[in-house]
This record gives sequence, C-alpha cells and structure tokens, in this order.
Amino acid sequence: MKLWLLVLLLGLCAFQPVPATYKLDPAASRITWTGYAEVGDYAPTGTVQVRQGEVAYDGRRLHQGRVEVDMRTIAQDQAQLAEHLRGPDFFDAARYPTAVFVLKEMQGAQALGYLTLKGVTKPVRFPLTITRLPTGQLRLHGVATLDRTQFGVNYNSSSFFQNLGSYAIRNEFRLEFEVVAIRG
Repeated sequence: MKLWLLVLLLGLCAFQPVPATYKLDPAASRITWTGYAEVGDYAPTGTVQVRQGEVAYDGRRLHQGRVEVDMRTIAQDQAQLAEHLRGPDFFDAARYPTAVFVLKEMQGAQALGYLTLKGVTKPVRFPLTITRLPTGQLRLHGVATLDRTQFGVNYNSSSFFQNLGSYAIRNEFRLEFEVVAIRG
C-alpha cells in the first residue's frame, strides 16, 4: 500500500502539462519598427507584417516557437524611405524576403532564441509577456532592441563609414510586437 502511494505521488509530481500548438494570426498581429538618426531626434517608425508562425504553450509558459516575417511588407509613411529599407542598402527584401525568429526557451519573462535576418542568424534575448485572452487566444507582447550591423545591414553606420555627419544612422533599431495566436 505504501509503495503504491509513493508511486502515485511521484507520478503526480512528475506530471507536466502537454504544450498545445497555437498558430499565429497575421491579421491580428502587429510589428512596429523604429530606427534612429545618430544625431538629433529623427526616429522614423513603420511596420512589417507577420507572415506565419506557431508557438507551443502549456498554460503557464512557452516552450518553443517560430515566427516568419515578410520583409517585403516593410512600410513607412514616406514611400521612398520604405522602398529604400526594402532595397539592397538595408534589408534586401527581394533577395531575403523572410526573416525568422525561432524561440528556444523562456528564462522567466525573457525570450531566448535565434533571429535570421538577411541570411545571418544571431542569438537574441528580449522581455516577453504572455496574456491569455478570454477567447482562449494568446497575446504575446515584447520589445527587442537589435544591432542591424550584426546582420550585415551597414548602410550609413558610423561603425563602418567615417564623416557621415547628420546622415549617420544608429546601429540599434527597435522592434515592438503584439502577436496573437489561436489554438489549433
């Protein structure tokens, strides 16, 4: 009897909820980017669209995930700037139409994974909040600050070019995202 009770207790303690797969809803998801001038306060902002993706969630935390971003959808109020950002000087969307983030693990409220941008894969880490909506959907919100030069985006970077003056662009850019995922 005692052995049976011990086995039952060990089994209950070892029980781990099985993660469910949630598909990202591109229409309900939003990614906003912000770039910064090296001098002054010029900071253009725009959007880029989620193409597809999925996450594994067990009711308490994410276990893994994959998000594909359609780089051809980089948008900004100034059409000429958006076109330049999609071009070879920046993200070369014709040659590299998709950026991919793969979540490896969560450490507390920090997402750790790998971002592939312009064919270059680098580790990234950023804070991530997960909200379970009354509809059963998940809302993932985070802000990541990335160094574009780590991915070969060197245009007007003072790390690579001298005497740029007011044309210099900061290496760091900011991505803020709110992604909605549906169980299924």
